[in-house]
Amino acid sequence: MKYRNVGASGLKVSEISLGSWLTYGTASEQEAADACIRQAFESGINFFDTANAYNRGEGEKAMGAALKPYKRSDYVLSTKVYFPMGDGPNDRGLSRKHIMEQCEASLRRLGTDYIDIYFCHRYDRGVPLEETLRALDDLAAQGKILYAAVSEWSAAQLADAAAIAGRLNLRPIISNQPIYNMFERYIEREVIPVSEQKGIGQVVFSPLAQGILTGKYLPGQPLPANSRAANKAVNHIISSYLNDKVLRCVQDLNELALQQGITLSQLAIAWVLRLPNVSTALIGASSPQQIEENVKAVDVELSQETQDEIERILKQVAGFSPAR
Repeated sequence: MKYRNVGASGLKVSEISLGSWLTYGTASEQEAADACIRQAFESGINFFDTANAYNRGEGEKAMGAALKPYKRSDYVLSTKVYFPMGDGPNDRGLSRKHIMEQCEASLRRLGTDYIDIYFCHRYDRGVPLEETLRALDDLAAQGKILYAAVSEWSAAQLADAAAIAGRLNLRPIISNQPIYNMFERYIEREVIPVSEQKGIGQVVFSPLAQGILTGKYLPGQPLPANSRAANKAVNHIISSYLNDKVLRCVQDLNELALQQGITLSQLAIAWVLRLPNVSTALIGASSPQQIEENVKAVDVELSQETQDEIERILKQVAGFSPAR
């Protein structure tokens, strides 16, 4: 495993990290969570990500239970706040009240004394940004979080946060967590340039485009049984990728990966990691074998020729905009 600093901070995380969005949260999945986290540790992964909103707290409980056997200082743990956790008017968003209450609730569910990175899951236009940043800074002063971060914030929002933190002498935001993969590249235009200026690193999610970049979905073929796309509860997220134009592009990328002697998923993750501003690529896994395969991407060096060929292939779907 290789490690990178998160933005301009001194915190080092594995280039590949493990998230729990769709894989953990029910009793039947706890065994899989334990096995995946065990394999992650064996592979050198030290960063684990979850959120309070994942199955209304059940994702945090599962993550906390799976991490319990391990020494707390050996791993970096993140969770998030923003999405509704109840029906009340203050049970959502980035107000000081909601942030403070949900941080305490997350600590209880995770079974830990502190959260390494606390993400604002989205931007809240209904709350003064200064209120949000002061609440995060107070949590850091109390030792309940070590670093503050955000998820899917725009370049302007990141710049505003950095300016306010500087003016008020608050601890800076160290990371943004956006979606980023071969088909969703909006952060390259403005988010990354601003982040580089402000010392903010990207913790990117969905590097495999919800599993599309594993090559298991084929043009004109039925959906594989037990795949994410076949799961009616979540297939709305992946359905926009499931058209023959995209899937033919994926097949060309798969052929390129085979020529390099690697799998398509390894090619896709290595492509994401080519950018220095990307601190880590978050993967999801339902089996240890998936982790074993994906971590090999850290040793893949993409030549400029290979990167150029990837760009040529991706031009087949220029203008494609998946639902977000």
